[in-house]
Amino acid sequence: MSEALMRLAIEAGVVDSYIDTTGVRHETHPETARQCLTAMGFAVASDPEIADSLDNLYSAEGSRWLARWVSFESGSSAIIPVPDDVEWQLVFEDGGVSSGRGTVKVEHWPLGLHHLHAGEDRCAVISAPGTLALPERGWGVNLPLPGLWREGQAAIGSYADLECAALTLAEYGARFAGCNPIHAGFPTDASAFSPYSPSHRRRINVLHIATDILEMPFPSDQGSSLIDYERLIPQKLKELRKKFERFETAGESESFLDYVAQEGIALEEFAIHQALSERLGPYWSDWPLAEQFPSPQVMETAKHELSHEIRFYAWLQFEAERQLQQAHDKLLEKGMRHGLYLDLAVGTHPHGAETWGDRHLFGQGISLGAPPDPLGPDGQRWGLSPFNPRALIQDGFRSFAETLRRQLRFAGLLRIDHVLGFERAFWVPDDPSLPGTYVTMPVEALLAVARLEAARAGAIIIGEDLGNIPPGLQAKLSHSGILGCRLAMFEQEFDGSFKEPCTYDEATIASFSTHDLPTWRGWRAGLDIKTRASLFALDDAGLAASMRERSATVRRLETAIGASDDNPEPMHCYLAKTASRLAMVQVEDILEMERQANLPGTIHEYPNWRQRLAVPVTALKSDPRLKKTADIMKEEGR
Repeated sequence: MSEALMRLAIEAGVVDSYIDTTGVRHETHPETARQCLTAMGFAVASDPEIADSLDNLYSAEGSRWLARWVSFESGSSAIIPVPDDVEWQLVFEDGGVSSGRGTVKVEHWPLGLHHLHAGEDRCAVISAPGTLALPERGWGVNLPLPGLWREGQAAIGSYADLECAALTLAEYGARFAGCNPIHAGFPTDASAFSPYSPSHRRRINVLHIATDILEMPFPSDQGSSLIDYERLIPQKLKELRKKFERFETAGESESFLDYVAQEGIALEEFAIHQALSERLGPYWSDWPLAEQFPSPQVMETAKHELSHEIRFYAWLQFEAERQLQQAHDKLLEKGMRHGLYLDLAVGTHPHGAETWGDRHLFGQGISLGAPPDPLGPDGQRWGLSPFNPRALIQDGFRSFAETLRRQLRFAGLLRIDHVLGFERAFWVPDDPSLPGTYVTMPVEALLAVARLEAARAGAIIIGEDLGNIPPGLQAKLSHSGILGCRLAMFEQEFDGSFKEPCTYDEATIASFSTHDLPTWRGWRAGLDIKTRASLFALDDAGLAASMRERSATVRRLETAIGASDDNPEPMHCYLAKTASRLAMVQVEDILEMERQANLPGTIHEYPNWRQRLAVPVTALKSDPRLKKTADIMKEEGR
């Protein structure tokens, strides 16, 4: 790496090296650094461009009076230094404006995301609680939304199904009901159904809208435990159109018109993207060049030619949000302390609605991923666009705050997938020959925004702090009152023994597994190992060694929790006893299912997000296994 390229990369936040989970140090490849800088908007194609970019960066930062962002504890008094001869204007989040010259003084900073303008400088002012209060001890259940079903139906799980299952959990004393991300997907592409590869994280997945249309029932394939998206998605869209036609026939809905007016241009842009997707294909990268950007001309032409489709897609968002809000409100009315527990995906699809409208906020030609580890010796490329930290700061964190705010409309708990990305994100160039590296992020600002939005909503934030954890990040999360994740299968001491439940960190949520990991039964049987061996041709010796290691680990955990068979109850007892404020049980473990919902590193090789629950949602209420789990949690004061 040339000296100038190295200096520019470091100044921009690209690390020169990192250490993976196995202790191996990786030097950042020069071309990887170049690709990361290009994705941030720097001109680095030649040595003169690199020199100019470096000079411009030094000049821009050296001439500033203001930091690009600051954070204060809401309600506190604080000042922001400004030269005596410089005029400033402070725009508060509520629209109020204050102005003056010289040092900015505010006696009591109101909760919110404010913006200070002083000369040519701009500064985001994040006023948030210094820490969030921890929740009381409680428990909940995670549900795979697509896999929920009812007798006689073989549909994709709906928000009504989620409400039905969650109300049952509320009756049994659960404090929350979790599910996978509910972000908007690609309804015109039946193969793109992963909830963790969304089209837009500030919009809702319409395929989970309950239609209640009986004259067009789904053909029954109740004998199959797998969801047939290729057949069901087109069918669902037909039913949604029929539901929309009934809505239109009934006349204008004042609440819908209010919703459209309140959402404004953001909803209109999204609905136009969805309408264009029907005509041009699901991914804007395949569209004619003129339509690959939401220019005024493209917007006006679409509104003229596709007005009915645009209204349809706007209504779908209205209806999806209405059903989610109804579910969450009913849970709170039923006494479920936190209601819904939603999940925020770590990134967005590079060619979906979010990047179509907000291209400048994301790194192009770069994917989020993970560094090499024992399960992925070559590292991972997730096919998701990352936030560009420079653009995020320049945006004043507005889009990030709105992304959190949209989810917290319908949730009392929000899990942030791969919260390690708050500190540093692993960027992998699209060029498959290039390795990835880390890019530093404005962690203190992101944590402050998360506290702000959680406080505004009266909610709890959970950060998935698993993997190659940056030093000090977990302490920052704990200081902010953001709960970490503790998975029983990984909570081992240095000698390999499993931790006593009383030693778990209080500011955490404890569970056995996640959607990306084996179920209790599957883990004990080594099903994940056997599956990977069959899919990726692991040799017999490697398979045998992995199974021996798993058997030894299983025995150690069984000893720790007092298990002797496939009964999941000892694990649920263990989770209930942990010092973690929250405990979460996978519904698959309650129902003694073997296969996990998702197998990382696979797309079509494994039935990811296609497995239905072992029982319909209406049968959960009378299932003795759920009652036993609830009794265990109650006995431990949850």
